[in-house]
Amino acid sequence: PAAPPAVAAAPAEPAEAAPPAEAVEHAETAPAAAPAPEAAAEPAIPIVPTPDEALLRVLSHPAVADKTFLITITDRTVTGMVHRDQMCGPWQLPVADNAVVTTGYTDYTGAAMACGERAPVAVVNAPASGRLAVTEAVLNLASAGVPTLEQIKLSANWMAACGEKGQDAALYDTVEAVAMQFCPAAGLAIPVGKDSCSMSSVWNDAATGAERRRISPVSCIISAFGPVPDVRLSRTPELQPLPGSVLIHVDFSDGRRRLGGSILAQCYGQLGGDTPDADNPQRLRAFYPIFQDLLRAGKLLAAHDVSDGGLAVTAAEMAMAGGCGVALSLPRAATPQEMLALLFAEEPGMLLQVVPKTAKHICSDFQAAGVPATIVGTVDPRDRCLSATFGETLGLKLPLARIRSVWSENSVQMRALRDNPAVAEQERAAAADDKDQGQNFSLTYEPDAVPNIARPDVHPKIAILREEGVNGHLEMAAAFTLAGFEAVDVHTTDLLEKRADLADFSGLVACGGFSYGDVLGAGSGWARTILYNDRLRDAFEAFFHNPTTFTLGVCNGCQMIAQLKSIIPGATDWPLFIRNRSMQFEARQVTLEVMQSPSIFLTGMTGSRIPIAVAHGEGFARFETEEARTRVLLTKRAALRYVDNNGRPTEQYPLNPNGSDGGLTGFTTTDGRATIMMPHPERGFRAVQLSYRPVDLFTDEAGPWMRMFRNARAFVN
Repeated sequence: PAAPPAVAAAPAEPAEAAPPAEAVEHAETAPAAAPAPEAAAEPAIPIVPTPDEALLRVLSHPAVADKTFLITITDRTVTGMVHRDQMCGPWQLPVADNAVVTTGYTDYTGAAMACGERAPVAVVNAPASGRLAVTEAVLNLASAGVPTLEQIKLSANWMAACGEKGQDAALYDTVEAVAMQFCPAAGLAIPVGKDSCSMSSVWNDAATGAERRRISPVSCIISAFGPVPDVRLSRTPELQPLPGSVLIHVDFSDGRRRLGGSILAQCYGQLGGDTPDADNPQRLRAFYPIFQDLLRAGKLLAAHDVSDGGLAVTAAEMAMAGGCGVALSLPRAATPQEMLALLFAEEPGMLLQVVPKTAKHICSDFQAAGVPATIVGTVDPRDRCLSATFGETLGLKLPLARIRSVWSENSVQMRALRDNPAVAEQERAAAADDKDQGQNFSLTYEPDAVPNIARPDVHPKIAILREEGVNGHLEMAAAFTLAGFEAVDVHTTDLLEKRADLADFSGLVACGGFSYGDVLGAGSGWARTILYNDRLRDAFEAFFHNPTTFTLGVCNGCQMIAQLKSIIPGATDWPLFIRNRSMQFEARQVTLEVMQSPSIFLTGMTGSRIPIAVAHGEGFARFETEEARTRVLLTKRAALRYVDNNGRPTEQYPLNPNGSDGGLTGFTTTDGRATIMMPHPERGFRAVQLSYRPVDLFTDEAGPWMRMFRNARAFVN
C-alpha cells in the first residue's frame, strides 16, 4: 500500500497519540494486500521529534503505558503460592517480565511463565514477527531462573485473516520460520498451541452502503513455561538503589537499530522501514547459559528485556520501578534520526544492572560467546531523572515524576471512565508525587521468633470454615498447620448435616473468597445460613462464648463474621463491609499498621507497618453510627489500619484500596479472642509470598504474618 502521509512533529501529550500501525495501514474500503517489498525502504519518521518529545509520546502508547487499571481488578495472590506477579518495587508498578509460583507451602521450587508477541512487525515482515515473539518470550522468562533452554516449553497462538490477499502466504512463512527453523536451532519445542484464522471483519458503511473491511496482521503469540529450582534467585526490573552500579546492554542485533513496526513509528502515524529481527538462534543459545550462571551466582541486581518502546522505555521502566535515576551513555549520533534509533529501536536484547567490579568481566563473557554486550549507563538513586548522552551531547533528560505521570495517564483515564472518578484523581496525584518514597516497612518483632508454646508436640484442631465460592482455604490451612495446628476442612454443610461439631475445635477461621458469588452481598448469604438456622446459630454462639476458643475472619470470612456480631461477646459496634469507594474489586499489596488492641493474634506486633495482600470488592467499613465508630476506637477494638508511605493512617487511593475512614480494616473483641480483617495475612506467612520486600528485610523463611498464626497457637496454651 501507499505510504501514509508525512506528519508534522506533534506535541508529546498522551491524548494526541496516533492510532496503531495496523489501523493506519489497512485500507478502509478494500481488502488489504501484503506489503510491497519497497515498503521496507520507507523512512520511519519523516519529521523528527526531539528525544524528550518522542519518549513521552511512546510512554503514552497503549502497548507501553501503565496497565494497572487492568491488573488490579483480579485476585493475583490466591493460593498463597504466588511469588511474582505483574507488580514490582516499592511503588508496585506493573513492569514484571514473568510470573513465578511455588510448588508448595514449604518449598522454594516453582514454575514460571512469560509471553512474547510482535504483531505490528508482521505488517512489514511476518516471519520476523514470529522469531521476535519467541525471543521475547524466552528473554522474559530468563530472569525467573529456568535453568536451560531445553526445559522451556512454548505454546503458540496463531492468528491470521486467512483467505485475505497475501495473508495465507504470510502465515505459512511465519510458521515455517518459527516451527521449522528458529525453534529447532535454538533447542526449543512447541508441543502445544491453537489458531484463530478468521481475523477479519466486513461490514457495510451506514451512510454509503459501501463494503468496508479490516484485517489484523498475522500474529504469533508465544507463551513460555518452565521449572524454577529456587524462586528466590529470580530478578525483576526493579533497580536496586546502589550508587555507581552500572547497566549492561546485551544486544542481539549486532548494533543495528531498525525502527520498522516500532511503537515510535506508530506514534507518529508511520509503519516504518526495516524491522528488527531475531534471525540468529545460536546467539540466543549462547546467551542463555551465561545469564543463568550470573543469576545463580547473585551477580544480577535487576534485569529487563528490551521490547516495546526500545532501550529508552526499558530504562524508564527499570528507573520507575526502583525509584532510581539512570544516565545512559550511548554512542555518538551523527543525526537526530540516529538518536531516535538508538533509543527506540526494538531490537531484542536485555538491560542488566550489576555492580561495577563485575561489569567488564560479564561483558567479556558474553562477547566471548558471540553475544555483544556493553556498559551503557549508570544508576544514581539520588538523581531521580532519566538522561541519555550521545558521545558528549546530552540528548534526553526527563524527571522520573514526569515520566511516571505520562506513563500512568492512560490507566488514570480508563479508571475515571470505568470506576469512581474521584479515586482516579487520587491515582493521578500519586503518580505525579515526586516525594513519595514508596512502601516502607517497620517491624517491632522478629518474623522468625516463635512465642512460648507449652506443648509443641500437641496439635490443637482448627476448623478451616468455608462455603460455596470460598477459595482462600488452602493457604489458610497451610499457615495454621505450620504454626502447629491440625487444620480440618469444614464446610458449612458439614455442620448442618452433623458431620462436624464446632465443640471439637480450639479455633475457627472463616476464609476468603466469594461465598455464593457475593450475589447476596459480601458474606451475607453465608452469615444468614448461620443466623437463620437455630441449631447452627446455637453452635456458633456456644463456640464464641467459650473462653478457651478463638475466631478469625478474613476477607469474605471477615464480612460474614461481622454480621454475626450479635452473638459474639464484645463485638458490639463492629462495622459492616460494603462496596469499595473505587466501585471496583481491588487486588494489591499495601501497608498495614498494627494498632494497640487486645487481639490474641496480634500480640507483640503493635506499632509494626507490614506489607499485606488485599483482594476484595466490598471492604469499606461502614459503622451504624459515628458514635459506634468512636466507641470501637476508645475501647481499642480497632486493630489494623492502612497507612501511607510515610506511616500515617490514610484514606487515599490506592494506598487505602477501599477508602474506609481512618484506614480502619481490622477489628477485635474486648477480650481479643475474635478478630476480623479484610486483608489476607495467610498470603504473607512466607517471605517468598510478598510482591515486594526490601533486600534487607524478610530475608528468612518466615514472612511478616507468620507471627500472627504462632500467636494463636500460643494462646491455646
